[in-house]
Amino acid sequence: MRRCLPYLVLIIVGLSAAGCVAVPTNQSNNNLSPPASPAASVSPSPVNGEAANAEPLTLPVLDAFFADEGFSALLRTRLHISDEQIAKLKELAHAETAKLNEENAGKGEGESAAARAAAEEKISAVIGNDKAAQLAALVRERWNRAADDTSNQTAADTRNQNQTEESARDAANRVPNDSRIVVNIPAYRMDVFDAGRLIKSYKIGIGYPQFPLPTGLRKANVIIFNPTWTPPDEPWVARMKNVSAGEKVEAGSKLNPLGPIKIPIGGPSLIHGGKSPAKLGTFASHGCVGLTTPQVKDFAKILAQLGRANLTDEDLARFSLDKTQTKQVKLTKAVPVELRYETIVVEGGQLHIYRDVYDQGTNTEENLRSILAASGVKLEDLTDDERAQALDALAQVSGHANAKTAAAKPTSSTGSSRNDSNSTLERKSSATKKQTRVANNQKEIVIEIAALKGKGYPPPANLDTGNGKTKVTSSK
Repeated sequence: MRRCLPYLVLIIVGLSAAGCVAVPTNQSNNNLSPPASPAASVSPSPVNGEAANAEPLTLPVLDAFFADEGFSALLRTRLHISDEQIAKLKELAHAETAKLNEENAGKGEGESAAARAAAEEKISAVIGNDKAAQLAALVRERWNRAADDTSNQTAADTRNQNQTEESARDAANRVPNDSRIVVNIPAYRMDVFDAGRLIKSYKIGIGYPQFPLPTGLRKANVIIFNPTWTPPDEPWVARMKNVSAGEKVEAGSKLNPLGPIKIPIGGPSLIHGGKSPAKLGTFASHGCVGLTTPQVKDFAKILAQLGRANLTDEDLARFSLDKTQTKQVKLTKAVPVELRYETIVVEGGQLHIYRDVYDQGTNTEENLRSILAASGVKLEDLTDDERAQALDALAQVSGHANAKTAAAKPTSSTGSSRNDSNSTLERKSSATKKQTRVANNQKEIVIEIAALKGKGYPPPANLDTGNGKTKVTSSK
């Protein structure tokens, strides 16, 4: 079992205790600086629906924050929540975490939405609606605060980051013109751009519905080889064999879920290895980007080059030989890591519609129109078959398909689909109508759209699927 999010509060309050994002304790040159805590007199910002969906609060996430009493102190001073109410919230959050079944995570419809709704209802019952909204805002504030660390960034880097962050919000499916990492969560895909050119793609594992990956622009400052891991005092740890809360798991141990390399990307999140190939393209972590060991070694070498760090093949071999010693390679130049949640993507002239894995409500006609408009195409520019197929696909992968939507217009048979089990779209055809049907585990529908030819985000480059083979392609 592997945890990332349950340790986010430890990084946020500057502790080097257990967790996916824990700073190694056996390395003398520790360059990871925790962000300062906000002043107690500052009131949290109001919550709006869009922000709540962007960084959703679930009870397991809240349980992670309660891992340190410093968070309880914030609730007392900033939100004026009583000790009795805090105790009840802790009990609720801990009990919900104990109920999680990771083997079945993500196999049902609407799990993320249900987890958010349950958290809102149960928290409100304890502290009221207004305080519940303030608590959600405080969690998001603390969640994102660590991403703002600029300890390894020049003034020019800061200006460039601000500019690229603004431009990233201006256009859907934006193609970077700089060097950066782009993770599209619903696509289970991580891309590496070098000076605006896509040079490498990886199939990844993402956070469970109850422990979602955050979104936004973050950065990588350091690559940590042979990280240690200290399990927290959580119910899931008690169910593990040969692992005890608070007892450090050494680097290189088979019980260490982080694998040989971890790359902190702000707050609770990491990019790390240790995943099996079967976990790629699935829910596989508690708030981290998961890779296999060969993938993360390959990625670390590329990341070091982008970050102008000195990392040779000899270094990699030496770190692998001595797995008991934690080593840090600090990047001379911070590399932006952009975490996106885009379920509708124009890519290589095709329309890709991904399942709304975190129930963000993004597969809508309004969003489709916005995505098409970014490529200079209107929904009305599509043929009747293309338009009907796109709208039908939106309903299917959203998990909200209904007879009215599916039967609104005939659907052509030009679309294709992809998922881990290589299943295909099942179609019922008649002389007058062809209807698309999608399996419950369907992750993606691809539709050929003539008007999109030559437009959109680039297709995967040299895709590493984690099975030991790389699909060699070129990106212009």
